[in-house]
Amino acid sequence: MRKSMALLALSVGVSLLPMSAFADAEKPANLIADGIPAVPDAMVAATRPYMEFRTAGFRGWNPVDKSMLISTRFGNVAQLHVVKMPMGARTQISFEAEPVGGSWSPQGDVLLVSKDTGGSEFFQLYTLKDGKLTLLTDGKSRNGFQGFSKDGELIAYSSTRRNGTDNDLYVMNPRAPKTDRMVAEVKGGGWGFADFAPDKKTAVIAEYVSVTKSNLYLLDLATGQKTPIGDHKKDIAYGGATFAPDGTLWVTSDEGSDFQRLGTLDIKTGKFTPKSPEPKWDVDSFDISDDGSMIAYSVNEAGVTRLRLLDPKTGKSTPVTGLPDGTIGGFDFAPWGEIGLTLASAKAASDAYSVDPKTMTVKRWTQSETGGLDPNVNAEPQFVEVTSFDKEKVSGFLYRPDPKKFPGKRPLIVNIHGGPEGQSTTGFLGRTNYLVNELGIAVFYPNVRGSTGFGKRFVSLDNGPFLRENSVKDIGAFLDVLDKDAGVDASKIAVTGGSYGGYMCYAVAIRYGARLKGANCVVAISNFVTFLENTQSYRRDLRRVEYGDERDPKQKAKLLEISPMTSVAKLNIPLMVVTGANDPRVPQSEADQMVAAVRAKGGMAWHLVGKDEGHGFAKKANQDYQFWASLIFWEKTLLGE
Repeated sequence: MRKSMALLALSVGVSLLPMSAFADAEKPANLIADGIPAVPDAMVAATRPYMEFRTAGFRGWNPVDKSMLISTRFGNVAQLHVVKMPMGARTQISFEAEPVGGSWSPQGDVLLVSKDTGGSEFFQLYTLKDGKLTLLTDGKSRNGFQGFSKDGELIAYSSTRRNGTDNDLYVMNPRAPKTDRMVAEVKGGGWGFADFAPDKKTAVIAEYVSVTKSNLYLLDLATGQKTPIGDHKKDIAYGGATFAPDGTLWVTSDEGSDFQRLGTLDIKTGKFTPKSPEPKWDVDSFDISDDGSMIAYSVNEAGVTRLRLLDPKTGKSTPVTGLPDGTIGGFDFAPWGEIGLTLASAKAASDAYSVDPKTMTVKRWTQSETGGLDPNVNAEPQFVEVTSFDKEKVSGFLYRPDPKKFPGKRPLIVNIHGGPEGQSTTGFLGRTNYLVNELGIAVFYPNVRGSTGFGKRFVSLDNGPFLRENSVKDIGAFLDVLDKDAGVDASKIAVTGGSYGGYMCYAVAIRYGARLKGANCVVAISNFVTFLENTQSYRRDLRRVEYGDERDPKQKAKLLEISPMTSVAKLNIPLMVVTGANDPRVPQSEADQMVAAVRAKGGMAWHLVGKDEGHGFAKKANQDYQFWASLIFWEKTLLGE
C-alpha cells in the first residue's frame, strides 16, 4: 500500500512537501465542508484499501428456495441481496438511492421493505418485486415494520400517521393494501407490536417507557381492547416477547434480577418464570424454532456475544462453540430448523452465518471484502476495567497498534458510544483500522455508567440531569489509568463520539481539555434544553425520561448548567463537528450554535454537514469524506502535523 508523502513524513519523522502541494480530492456534492481544508488525493490513495471494506447482515430466510436474504453494499448504500448457498454469489434485488431493509413473509410470496429518504427516519413500507417498490403506507408519516403473523397473512406496524407524534398500531394484508386498519390508538412514541398470537385474534404489544421499564398488553385485534399483562406499577423491562407454537409466551425480563433473563410469562397472572441459567449477563435476544422444540438466545458477556440453545422441555442450555468471538446481530430460525445470524469480530467484517442446532455445524454464508487487506493483522481488543471517582467499576475495550511496528508510547483516541443506553462491544473497526494499523494510534471504546449490558442498576446511574455529569467523570478515571499506561503517550490524547457520545465529546473537551489535543464530535447534543425542544415530537417524551424534563424549572436549570453551550468559554481545544441536515434526533441547530459560539471566541471549529444525511452518515461517499476530513483533523491536532 502506497503512503501519502505527509503520512510517510509522520512515520519517519522528517519534513517533506506539505499536503497543499498535491491535487485535492473531489468533495461529494451533498457535503458542506465549512472551515475544513480540502482532502488531498495523496491521502485518498494512501487510505483507499481501508475505505473498500464491505459488511453483510443477515435479514432472513426465503422459505420457498431456502436462500438467505442479506443486506450489503456494492454501490453507495446497502441494498438487499439473495445468497442461495454458503459462500454463494450475492445477487442484488433492490436498487434504491437510499439504504433499505427487508423481510420475507413466512410463505415467501411477499418481500416487505422499509426505506426512508436522506436519513430522515420517516420510514415508509413497501413490497419489493422485480426490482420495483410498491408503496403501502402514506408516504409522509413515520412507520415501523414489526413483523408478520405466523401464517404470513398480516403485517404489524406502528405509525405516526394520525398526529405526527403518537405511535398508533396498524395491521394490513400487504397483498391488499386497502385492508390497512388501525387496531390501537395510543399515546406516546414508545409503542410497538411484539408478536401475533398463533390464532391471530390477539397480539402482545409493548409500551417502552424507559430502558428500565416497559409495559406489556394483550391486544384484541378485533375490538382494540388492551389488557395489561402483569403489574404495570412495577419497574420491569422486557426486551422481547414471542409466542411459541403452543401459545406459551416467552420473554426476556429483568423481573427479580439486575439482568435480562429468558423465561415464560403467564398472560393471565403476569408471573415470570426464568428459564436461562445465566445469573450475571443480559440475554439480548432470542428466537423460537417453528416447531417449538428449540430456542436460540444470545448472551452479552461484557461486550462479547455468546449464542446458546435451550431445550424448552428439558431446560438444558447448550453453548454454540463454533462461532468466532465477536458481536452477534439479529438471528432467525428457518422453517427447516437452521439458524441464520450476523456476526462481526475484530478480524472479520460483519458477515452472515448459519448454525445447524442438531449437529452444531457452523457455516459462513458471506465473506465480505476488506479492500485486499489481511484482516488477521487487526488488533484484538483488550478489556480494561478501572475504578471511578465513587468506587464504581467501569470498563472498555482498548485496541493497541502492533508494538513491533510501533514501539513505545502511542497517541490515543477515546471514542465514546451513543445512546446513552448503548454499549461498546467487540467488533470490526472498519476505516478506524487505518488509524491503528498504519498510523499507530491506539483507540479506546469506554462503557461509562449508563451503558447497557451491565445490569439495570448500572444503566440507571446517569439518569436525569443531576447524575448526568458522573458519566463524564468516568472518562476522567479512564484518563488517569491510561495516562500511566506504558503503551500510551499521555501528551497525545484526543476524544470523539457520536449522538449522546457527541455530548460526552463536548463535555469531556470542556472538563478535561488540558489533557486533550482535540475533539471530533458527531451529531452531538450541545444544549439539553434546545435539544429537547427541537427533537422530533414522537421521541421527545422518551428522551425526557432519560435526560430530564425541561418543562420543570429545577430540572431545566440543571440541564442548562450541564449543557456544553453553557461552558463553551472553557472549550479551548480544536473542535470538529459533524452533522446530518435531516437528523430527526439531534437537529442541525445543535451543531450550528456550538460552532458559532466557538468561532465567536476565536476558537477553531470545523463543521462537516451532510445535506442528504440524518443521524450519522449512511452513504459511502460521505462516510469516506468524513473519515478523510477527520484524518486531517487528527494530523493537525493529535499528531501535530
